[in-house]
Amino acid sequence: MNKRFLRPRAARLALASTCILFPTVLPAQENHAGHEMNHEEHETTLAPVVVTAPAMDAPLEVEFDPRTPQQPVPPNDGAGILKTIPGMSVIRKGGSGGDPVFRGMAASRLNILLDGQQILGGCGGRMDPPTAYIFPDEYERVSLLKGPQSVLYGPGASAGTVRFERKPKYFATPGARVDAAFTVGSFDRYDGFLDVKGGNKLGYVEGILTHAHSSDYRDGNGDKVHSRYERESAAAFVGLTPDENTVLEFSAARSDAEAAYADRAMDGSKFRRENYGLKFEKSHIGGLVDKIEAQAYYNYIDHVMDNYSLRTPPMTPMASNPDRKTTGGRLAFTLLPADSLMLTVGVDRQDNVHTRRSGGSSAMPNYYRDQHRAEDMRFENTGLFGEARWQASAKGAVIVGARGDEWRAKDSRQPDRVSRRETLWSGFARYERDFSAGVAYVGLGRSERAPDFWELNKAAPSGGNDFKALDSEKTTQLDLGATLGSGSWQGFASVFYAKVDDFILIHSDYRGSGTTVARNVDATLWGGEAGATWRLVPTLKGTRSVAYVHGQNDSDHHALGQIPPLEGRLGLDWDNGKWSAGALWRLVAAQNRYARNEGNIVGQDMGKSGGFGVFSVNGGYRWSKTAQLSVGIDNLFDKTYAEHLSKSGADVSGYEQTMRVNEPGRSFWLRARFDF
Repeated sequence: MNKRFLRPRAARLALASTCILFPTVLPAQENHAGHEMNHEEHETTLAPVVVTAPAMDAPLEVEFDPRTPQQPVPPNDGAGILKTIPGMSVIRKGGSGGDPVFRGMAASRLNILLDGQQILGGCGGRMDPPTAYIFPDEYERVSLLKGPQSVLYGPGASAGTVRFERKPKYFATPGARVDAAFTVGSFDRYDGFLDVKGGNKLGYVEGILTHAHSSDYRDGNGDKVHSRYERESAAAFVGLTPDENTVLEFSAARSDAEAAYADRAMDGSKFRRENYGLKFEKSHIGGLVDKIEAQAYYNYIDHVMDNYSLRTPPMTPMASNPDRKTTGGRLAFTLLPADSLMLTVGVDRQDNVHTRRSGGSSAMPNYYRDQHRAEDMRFENTGLFGEARWQASAKGAVIVGARGDEWRAKDSRQPDRVSRRETLWSGFARYERDFSAGVAYVGLGRSERAPDFWELNKAAPSGGNDFKALDSEKTTQLDLGATLGSGSWQGFASVFYAKVDDFILIHSDYRGSGTTVARNVDATLWGGEAGATWRLVPTLKGTRSVAYVHGQNDSDHHALGQIPPLEGRLGLDWDNGKWSAGALWRLVAAQNRYARNEGNIVGQDMGKSGGFGVFSVNGGYRWSKTAQLSVGIDNLFDKTYAEHLSKSGADVSGYEQTMRVNEPGRSFWLRARFDF
């Protein structure tokens, strides 16, 4: 990677040296009961557990620690870390930069938030989805809220909301902590992160470094896939904590990456991100206003794709350099008007401007860096929201919410700079009931979503002004389910039924024209996820999960495109407190329901796909309370396979072209984590 702000060899050396020089550990953080901030004075233990299928612990919500090892070992980006969640898929393009899909819904149907901030990529072909700029080890918690069952986290979110979160720190006594980990594996895989923090009761400072590298992986046939990548990031945080319920935090982050892609004629030679944020939070105030949250942020994405940096240069080198500036903020108040009622009200705002330039390589007169940036689109969104939780009885609660968004967009490509303006309404109502074995819920939600940048870029079927041709998408969804537990077993079930009016469908080669268009259809989706764990004996646990989605294009009377097939996972884990071992068998059915050339802004169906089963094993050793070693073999039997949701393989010189981008073959990995 050219002109990196961190030198990879130095970063690797620093991380490795830290792990070698500090073989003993200090206590790690845990949440202090009754307070929002993490306290750095309590002892906890790193669990020697490899995540294979996170369970839904609360109604509609799945959460896990992104620093815990996962199997299969994910690429070092935000999409890969989500794939273990039942119902979540990733559209593969190479070794990094995949697009997450939940319940067959992708792109802006799935809100992605980083510490409350929204980040948007620049590439018109989704080479850099928002998750491409996420370094999971920077965060302490990842959660998925399913369906349109909250209005607190921005507009849209018809599929759900994913939050990558850190918690502000409070040091009751002066102290410091170092959290470090590294992963090595097949295909020259190396990941590392270093998190150093310290402070006293008046405030804290924290710095995080991450670095990740992988060469091209090989599929089960032993064929190389054009998929190498290198990623790195640095983040700093300074917080003032006048008391344990108040924090004012300033943050700054910078990252860069490069990634080879097996599905297209260009690679990503630069994924540069700059971020600045300011956050204020005061909780447990007392009286009517119990909590105040305020946040402002700035994100800048500078992305370069070209056909010469990471592959054999063609006769005509070309590069494209889009960028996007996103600014936003949020102000929210939590009110306690009665002992049984909690109300959150607030406002949020997001503006983003997208520009682009293109040209050849540095050896050509029209070098892209010498070209003028031209604005093509800009967006504004202001939202007002309110969400209430009423404890109607000792065991029953009612949660309701409503949201209104004023959305504006401008097409700067046209001489008259065409504009759009819409008011979008969203809301939900849910009832939760506690019973002896768990919690059951039923909820009805509605979400309105405006066309996003990528959808507006596609030509309208009827020709003319495509910027106004697409209607906003309206989703009405019923969610119901339960979390269960009794003695040696726990389980969950979550099902949904959604009617989508004006579903925005992406259709490639529309009517044989060779053109990709975006058009509105009506659609129906239904399905769900379920899972359970059994403690067979104190040291042995069995797990299983299943996920299924059915999608129908009601307007055209056939299957909806880009719907994942039935998937199940069976696991067995043994843990005696010091040593652990586990096995995972992932089973995916054939997908015979498809809509050729139809799908979402990320990809379209290519045809039916066959089923497959992949078997993986892992083990772990804990040599102190807060140090652990995990090892694993993914795809133990070296299966050659591709996911149904995958991009088609491109003709890259020196690589075998495949119908879909094949998944990695047998892979070995080792991950060590320490808390000092």
